[in-house]
Amino acid sequence: MMTINEDNQVKDYIRQGTQTFKKANLALFAAAFITFANLYMTQPIMPIFTKEFNVTPTMASLSLSLTTLSLAFGLLIFGSLSEAWGRKNIMSVCIIITTVLTVVISFSPTFELHLILRVIQGFTFAGIPSIAMAYLGEEIEGNSVGAAMGLYISGNTIGGLSGRVIMGTMTDLFSWQTGMVLLGVISLIAGIYFIWALPPSKHFQPQPLKLKSLFGTLISHVKNPVLISLFLIAFFLMGGFVTIYNYLGFKLAEPPYHLSMTIIGWLFIVYLVGTFSSAWFGMLGDKFGRPLFIIIGTLLMLVGVVLTLPTSLFYKIIGIVVLTFGFFGAHSVASGLVSRHATHDIAQASSLYLFAYYMGSSFGGSAGGIFWSRYGWNGVVSFTIVLLVVSVFLALKVKISSGRDSANV
Repeated sequence: MMTINEDNQVKDYIRQGTQTFKKANLALFAAAFITFANLYMTQPIMPIFTKEFNVTPTMASLSLSLTTLSLAFGLLIFGSLSEAWGRKNIMSVCIIITTVLTVVISFSPTFELHLILRVIQGFTFAGIPSIAMAYLGEEIEGNSVGAAMGLYISGNTIGGLSGRVIMGTMTDLFSWQTGMVLLGVISLIAGIYFIWALPPSKHFQPQPLKLKSLFGTLISHVKNPVLISLFLIAFFLMGGFVTIYNYLGFKLAEPPYHLSMTIIGWLFIVYLVGTFSSAWFGMLGDKFGRPLFIIIGTLLMLVGVVLTLPTSLFYKIIGIVVLTFGFFGAHSVASGLVSRHATHDIAQASSLYLFAYYMGSSFGGSAGGIFWSRYGWNGVVSFTIVLLVVSVFLALKVKISSGRDSANV
C-alpha cells in the first residue's frame, strides 16, 4: 500500500493529461522552436551574403559553421553547469540572450562582426537543448516522458523549418535584415511565454562542479569502441547532410534554375519527412536490429545524393527528399544506440554524441565550400559521398561489435 509521502512524491511529477503537462510541453516546444529557428536562419540566405558582404561561398558558410562549432563546445559546458546552477534559470537567460542577439545581428555593418555575434549566439544556444532533455527526464512522470519528448523534438523540426522559411520569404519581400528582426521579435515573445509557462524544477538536486571527475568520465566514454563509432557516424552523417543543404541554395540560385530566396527557403519543408522516418526507423530498429537501420538510412542518403546530380530540378528535389528521409532515420537510431552502449553517465555520453554531431555540421559546412568553389555541384556531391561511405563502414563496425545480440541492441 502506498504511503501518503510516496503518493505526494508521485503527484509532484508532471503527468500527461494535466494542465501543467500542457503548459510545460508548450514551453519546451517554444524553447526548441527558438533554438533551431535562430540557429539555421542564415542557411537559405548564404548566397545573399556573398553579394552584400563580397565574401566567398565558403566564407558565407561560416555564419552557420562557426555557430554550430560554438554550440558543440557549449553543450559540454552547459550540461555540467546546469547540474550545479539549475535547469530553468540557465535556459531562460540563454533564450533571452539568443533572441536579442538575432535582432542585433541584423544591424551588423561588417561580416566579421556578424560572425563574432553568431559565435556568441551559438554558445548561448547550447544552454537550451542540453538542459531541456534533463528537465524532461527529471520532472515528467515516467509514462508521460515519451509524449513530452515527441513534442519537444517536433519543436526542433518546426523551428528549423520556420526559421529558414521566414528568412527566405522576408528576404525576397523586404530584406534579410527585416527577416532577422521579425524572427527575433517572434522568438522573444515565445521566450517570454517559456519563462512564464515552464513550471519550476521540483526534483532537481544541485551537485557541486567537479571538473576532474567530469574529464574522467569523458575519457572513459571515448575508450568505448562502439561509442566512438557512433560519435564518428554522427560527425560524418551530419557533415554530409549540412554540406548538401548549405550549397543547394547556391546551386538553385544560379542558371538554369534562378530560384528566389522564398522558394529556396520553402524547399526546407522536406524536413517534415524526417519526422516520419525517425519514428519509423526507430520502430523497425527495435524489431530487426538498430545497427542495420543505420546502414539502410545511410545507403538511402547515398541514393539521394546521387539523384541530385542530373540537371533536372525534379530529380534534385526527389534526391533531397530521399537524403532527408535517410538522414533523420539513421540519426535517430544512432543517437538511441548511445544510451544502450554507455555503461555510465548516459547524459554525458549523449552530450558527446551531440558534440560530434554539431562538429560534423561545422566541418562539412565549411569544407564543402572548398569543393563547391573548385568543382561546383559535382565536387559537393563527391565530397558528401566519401563521408557517407565512411559512415557505412563505421555502421558495419557497430553491427559487428554488437555481436550476435545486435538484433536486440
